[in-house]
Amino acid sequence: MEAMADVNHKKIDNKLDARYEKYKGILKNLTMMNDVFMRNVFKKQECTEYVLQVIMGRKDLKVLDQVLQKDYKNLQGRSAILDCVVRDADGKQFDVEIQQDTEGASPKRARYHSGLMDMNTLDAGQDFDELPETYLIFITRDDVLGHDLPIYHIKRKIEEVQEDFKDEAYIMYVNSRRQDDTELGQLMQDFHCKNAEDIHSEVLAQRVHELKENQEGVDFMSREMDEIYNEGAKCGAMEKAKETALILADRGMSVSDIADIVKVNVKLVQEWLSGNRSLVK
Repeated sequence: MEAMADVNHKKIDNKLDARYEKYKGILKNLTMMNDVFMRNVFKKQECTEYVLQVIMGRKDLKVLDQVLQKDYKNLQGRSAILDCVVRDADGKQFDVEIQQDTEGASPKRARYHSGLMDMNTLDAGQDFDELPETYLIFITRDDVLGHDLPIYHIKRKIEEVQEDFKDEAYIMYVNSRRQDDTELGQLMQDFHCKNAEDIHSEVLAQRVHELKENQEGVDFMSREMDEIYNEGAKCGAMEKAKETALILADRGMSVSDIADIVKVNVKLVQEWLSGNRSLVK
């Protein structure tokens, strides 16, 4: 039995080693336009601060605190996990999002994210006038808005008099396709660099080097990618379980029996069936 256990442990270790070697190859090709890698670059707060200073055109901007992958709840509808939520020394709030596809940076998604920021800012009893000035910033792979500009600033206006509405909620799109010799253009070049030595910004180059070249950083990124791999595998198994549950429900099987067969709790099966009401008996 012990010999069999040793063989099984060795097989598992070999699979992990092979997977980690694959992760190291993937890591070499990642840039800051990959949201997983970007979030790890931003774990060094000075990197977030530098990026915001360039985008906002404010060298005096100071980041007080930030949360990465913040889960913003909407009790009445769809929630969202925001990439990087930041508060600066002036009380302004920023959400920085990396978007590889056009759909992920649609105007209505921007509207929804901006609303979620507001909904999760005020505590019960606070006055609406206490809402901070907010900026939702999409750094996009393509020129989503289509005017070939390096950056777009969106704010509400009173159409009849062409005055600002002054709700202090702003949306910005940064077009990473525009890579010129301006500071913003060089930052966009940096976001597409695979190698630290090609990056203009010293603080970003140092952080990318830490994550790609230092053993500690490489190990950390490999573990993070392994977590994503395992989560994906779990989601895949759960999707299969859900599909089976729906088929069994359609054949008249009870919720408790379905839960026993697919090996999940009864409450989860009920949630699956409530989303497919035509299948509920």
